[in-house]
Amino acid sequence: MNLETAFRSQAEACAHLGSPMYGVLLTRVADALAAGGDAAEPFARVLAGHEDDPGPSALALRFAGSVHRLVLERRAGALAAYYPSVGGTFEPDGAWTALRGLVEAEPDAVREWLDRPPQTNEVGRSAALVAGLLEVTRATGLPVRLVEIGSSGGLNLLADRFCFVDDRGRAHGDPASPVRLDDAWAGPGPWRAADVRWPHVVERTGSDLMPIDVATTAGRLALTAYVWPDIGARHERLRGALRLAAQHPVEVRRAGALETVERLELVEGTVTVLWHSVMWQYLDRAEQDAVRDRLERLGAQATTTAGFAHVALEPGRRTSEEDRRFWLSVRRWPDGGDELHVGAGPHGPPIVWLTD
Repeated sequence: MNLETAFRSQAEACAHLGSPMYGVLLTRVADALAAGGDAAEPFARVLAGHEDDPGPSALALRFAGSVHRLVLERRAGALAAYYPSVGGTFEPDGAWTALRGLVEAEPDAVREWLDRPPQTNEVGRSAALVAGLLEVTRATGLPVRLVEIGSSGGLNLLADRFCFVDDRGRAHGDPASPVRLDDAWAGPGPWRAADVRWPHVVERTGSDLMPIDVATTAGRLALTAYVWPDIGARHERLRGALRLAAQHPVEVRRAGALETVERLELVEGTVTVLWHSVMWQYLDRAEQDAVRDRLERLGAQATTTAGFAHVALEPGRRTSEEDRRFWLSVRRWPDGGDELHVGAGPHGPPIVWLTD
């Protein structure tokens, strides 16, 4: 995928997923790259060395996150006036002129974050993960050992402490939580079951190759920078989760996905739940296969009193003819049967529990 294509496809995705601002700005970067010559020069200089980055590495989002970080640090000059995340008002022509000026004036600063993966730690995705966890808890009745791979700052490890509002207006979880997800769940999901019980999490650990310490200013800056500037609800959820994390710190170890699942063991009297969201694409095929193999081996060890479950929110296609979508998948051992797929949004709500 060349640079123009990478930015144009990401622009279309952002516009479709609720960020008209990024839709415009990333399209204009793509147009400049396509034009070549003087129009492309400042962007080509900043992006040099990344021409062959694969699509799943999300180069355009890395670029956008690096720029947003400079805005948040008040290092982006006139561009801040157009970023809603710092009180600005987006206006396409003015924002584009200011963005181009920043890239021309501060190429090294913009390049600083191009080698790091986007780490949104999107709190809204907890709506999908907790919906899956409710299904596991309903079926097993066991306390939960929660393990997350690709945790970033570990905010979603606190998801059982959030408040979720379903399509009937009923709140689930902690009604006083600083994280509230309205219209989180719809359809005949486990939250409507007569025997539903809120998960009792007795242990929670996370892992990430580049863990973010949310107790630090740098960590909070990184997570905020990767949230799209013109989607206020996502920023509000993040701020609430950061407040919650300050009250209830969680451990996020520096480790890869395979290393984490290889050392995972089941514990009697609990169900061990491995979960993750929108991180699978960053693993190469060999690691994906090795992780799947380890999950099968753990599943073979599971019993009704030492259970195991895999809960994931990832994009994909179930058939070659189907459009790429975000899917919540839930699989339980020893008696969970086939994997359950549920449609979900890329940033979480609404989770529509209508399977086919």
